[in-house]
Amino acid sequence: MSGLRLIVAAFGDAGHAFPAIGLARALSRRGHEVVVETWERWREPVEAEGIEFAAAEEYVTFPPPVPGSQDGASVADAALALVPYLEERRFDVVVSDILTLAPALAAERAGLRRATLIPHVYPVHEPGMPFFAFGAMPPRTPIGRGLWRAALPVLVGGLRRGRTEMNESRAAVGLPPIDRLHGGISQELALVATFPQLEYPRRWPHGVRVTGPIGFELPDPDVELPAGDGPLVVVAPSTAQDPDCRLIRVAFEALADEPVRVLATTNRHRPDPPLPAPPANAVLVDWLSYSQAMAAADLVICHGGHGTVARALGAGAPALCCPAVGDMAENGARVAWAGAGQMLPWRLLGARPLRASVRRILGDASFRARAGEIAAWARSSDGAGRAAVLVEELATSASRALGRD
Repeated sequence: MSGLRLIVAAFGDAGHAFPAIGLARALSRRGHEVVVETWERWREPVEAEGIEFAAAEEYVTFPPPVPGSQDGASVADAALALVPYLEERRFDVVVSDILTLAPALAAERAGLRRATLIPHVYPVHEPGMPFFAFGAMPPRTPIGRGLWRAALPVLVGGLRRGRTEMNESRAAVGLPPIDRLHGGISQELALVATFPQLEYPRRWPHGVRVTGPIGFELPDPDVELPAGDGPLVVVAPSTAQDPDCRLIRVAFEALADEPVRVLATTNRHRPDPPLPAPPANAVLVDWLSYSQAMAAADLVICHGGHGTVARALGAGAPALCCPAVGDMAENGARVAWAGAGQMLPWRLLGARPLRASVRRILGDASFRARAGEIAAWARSSDGAGRAAVLVEELATSASRALGRD
């Protein structure tokens, strides 16, 4: 089908904006009229794809300011500002990134169908399993499952506070309160843009679909790879974390005398003090094309951001995750659980532990084999295309319910 009117809204960090742009591109290529709403910094790449761009109002998410206060725009303020635009355009579906609540609230107020794009593993807790973002492996025994169940009231308490804040925002937008603890995730359609191989066993709620990662990359020239024929280790730090480039500093120290080649990127960070000159077996660049680097890599060292992990595994390269903040520890645990790499906690990051981890991964063919299996799945499973079809199906069901077909 073609000719739908769709909007894809996303938080401005690359890890959230890029999957949204990737989904919008897939929808546009299927003949739909698509708008991407995100931060102004992404206008040029969106418009370069021939897609309409709308600048999102940037608002304070935590702690949430009182609507209409002088502490900055709240999510409710942003939602109310967006309602007239949505009502005028009458989009068939509003797709909102999981961190971008304002478009979801505005869509509900305008009576439009809503989908949530989750650009990482599914964050909703499964009873008896580790809490999301703790970076823990699934329990192996009934005792372990019982311990996680016993700790559940702590998690639920935090989720209830979040629900209270959500309902305050909903009230300010003119919407009724909800009882669900994860009210920011659409019950109509939630697109989980990760590898199914990274998802712990669970009971999947109705409307939740694992699509596979949804990729997008800014165009960038290829770089010259380090000379030699040793294994290529790519050091790909987070674009949003580690401005001092600690991961690169430790990697250079750890691998200077190893029989490997090292390709590292600063992601345009300007640390103070500056980075030392790279060792003889390494090349340091400001930015690099993941399409080039991951395809050539034998191992990717990263902080564990989902986008970087997905690009590495999608190219068949094992990942060594050194998580800094947020859900990076969760991603690292999932990679280790899947057998496609290891996790080295940030507090333990040093030259010796990093060197030992690199030696183990490169010396054990099972890591490469498992990453290769995930890459084979990725080649036969277009995450963006699958997500686009699901959005179309949601729009079609809405049309039929309204008697428009």
